Amino acid sequence: MRLCHTVGRTSAVFDEPNLVSSAGLVPVVALAEAAGLRDLADEHLSVPTDKGANAGLKVASLVGGMVAGADSIDDMGVLRHGGMTRLFAWVYAPSTLGSFLRAFTFGHVRQLDAVAARFLVALAGLTALFDRVGRGVDVFEPAGRRYALLDVDDTVIEVHGHRKQGAGFGYTRVRGLNALLATLTTATGAPVIVAQRLRKGSCNSSRGAKRLIGDAVKLSRRLLVDDDTKLLVRMDSAFYGRGAVHAALVGGADVSVTLRLDTAVRRAISGVGEDAWTTVEYTDAVFDQTTGQWISRAEVAETPFIAFAGGKKTDQVPGRLVVRRIPDFNADQHRAAGQNTLFDVWRFHAFFTTAEPEPLDTIAADKTHRGHAIIEQVHADLKSSALAHLPSSVFAANAAWLVLAVIAFNLTRAAASIGDAELARATTPTIRRKLIAIPGRVATSARRVTLHLPRAWPWEQAWNNLLTRVCGPPSLIAS
Repeated sequence: MRLCHTVGRTSAVFDEPNLVSSAGLVPVVALAEAAGLRDLADEHLSVPTDKGANAGLKVASLVGGMVAGADSIDDMGVLRHGGMTRLFAWVYAPSTLGSFLRAFTFGHVRQLDAVAARFLVALAGLTALFDRVGRGVDVFEPAGRRYALLDVDDTVIEVHGHRKQGAGFGYTRVRGLNALLATLTTATGAPVIVAQRLRKGSCNSSRGAKRLIGDAVKLSRRLLVDDDTKLLVRMDSAFYGRGAVHAALVGGADVSVTLRLDTAVRRAISGVGEDAWTTVEYTDAVFDQTTGQWISRAEVAETPFIAFAGGKKTDQVPGRLVVRRIPDFNADQHRAAGQNTLFDVWRFHAFFTTAEPEPLDTIAADKTHRGHAIIEQVHADLKSSALAHLPSSVFAANAAWLVLAVIAFNLTRAAASIGDAELARATTPTIRRKLIAIPGRVATSARRVTLHLPRAWPWEQAWNNLLTRVCGPPSLIAS
């Protein structure tokens, strides 16, 4: 690729009133309106004074800006250029939207949580986003009961400025605010976010997890198309506690949660016989065609285990302790240095699960639990888009910003599922580049608005699929 003309002969003038930089916002905003985003916000939000007037229009503006790539309040100006006012009405200025967010309290954030939950249910009814939830777990289809995967984890969003409310140093030793998320993963699609909560940066990971897990399980049950599908809540060791585990069980879900190697866990592992260990496919595994087995240095086994055995009988939870062991690499280094050991030294990774052994045997349970890392991709996705910044010094405004970022994330995913099934598994920046950030020219003829888009756009069919689904078939234009 090279310039067709010398740089000295190239000029640019920002004077075209009919161009837009994100023509893909047209079908996406139409989808949001069809799912009732504006009406839901008007119904549930009660932000006081004139700052909270027309809440539905302001929420739609904020979400539309995030879908277009805005990651701060000033970036909402992306909605006010060229021919955008010919495509969208009531696009608010960034200063007005900032005042709206700063008027939020914790109660208003919870109201916005309710909007996000109801909006996701409406999106599920309009799109194929959840058509195949629960029809298998990743690469296998177990007999009998099937599982859908609900992952819970938190992440620290780095912030700057001494006036940022709630900012602190948490387990990452980075000054920021802590976001707790729950995602629901389908068998064929990428995860969507079903619950979210912003917390102060120095809080414990499990703070507020009981209530969030309860809300996430209830919403996930509403989204599942198969009543026989069982939810499996996957968590790391930071969430191993009575509150979080019992919240999942009360909602009818099973749990799969990593355990720390405390005295009780070590005692249970020591009781596992050598003949109980089974070799599993791991990062360096090789499949032996002759024996039909995996040659690997990782092995798994399981043993019965009672969680919270030291507590009250009503708090105790019977289940299975699944253990994966791999050789200790430090011991391998000692052997290389001539310091041989008398026996093999292993590193153990244990997790507790209440899942039934028939659909999830030891190997399947271990592989499924390791898939919990998929939520880290959601964290990275959000931080590369709307959560690149938490733009306000007011904590409640940032909490509302997180909920709006989740709404934009789910809306983008739903739009992609209509345009192209494969594109629905892509990251938000990829979906934005292919379906949303398309330059267009607005033309009007006989009271009809026509969007002229780039010729030979590689993802033209996917964009047309989305437009046709949410706006109806496009009119034929004589060439």
